[in-house]
Amino acid sequence: MTNYGTIPTSSSTTSTNLEFVSRAKRRIEEHLTTRRPWNIMFNLHSVSLPHGFSDAVSRIRTNLSFFQMNYAIIVLLVIFLSLLWNPISMIVFVVLIAAWLFLYFLRDQPIVIFGRTITDQVVLVVMAVVTVGLLLLTGAIANILVALLIGAVVVLVHAALRRTDDLFLDEEAAALTSTAS
Repeated sequence: MTNYGTIPTSSSTTSTNLEFVSRAKRRIEEHLTTRRPWNIMFNLHSVSLPHGFSDAVSRIRTNLSFFQMNYAIIVLLVIFLSLLWNPISMIVFVVLIAAWLFLYFLRDQPIVIFGRTITDQVVLVVMAVVTVGLLLLTGAIANILVALLIGAVVVLVHAALRRTDDLFLDEEAAALTSTAS
């Protein structure tokens, strides 16, 4: 007996869709939890000029790793604002955001190509290059390059001026409260 052309009566597709949505929500929340609070990032008491070039480089490295998600949000916001005057680029940008969600943020298992596991860092770099490449092909080259330059300058200036001596206190306090629970 064949079942060709029959319509399934169970709600297995509905439960599968609900599971996917709940997994997607959980994955987005997990990635957004790496975002640091904005009031810590923009604490005016933690802003000072670095003592020298080596101090500035040290601050930039520490702040880039500590505020990684915040800086990514800032750069994406600058790019988004620059694309408001180019609707085709905006459509490509929205499609690329969907690709980012499915290939980077929402996947549960690592990507395997030809038996090799692709790390998150490789996916991040490839998606960034593809994003920039496709947006450059839309004809908004000047807008995108200026937005990337502005985003990079904003991030580097903040990272160089933001002192790092109080950043690790928050992680230690969080570790102490998580072990006490």
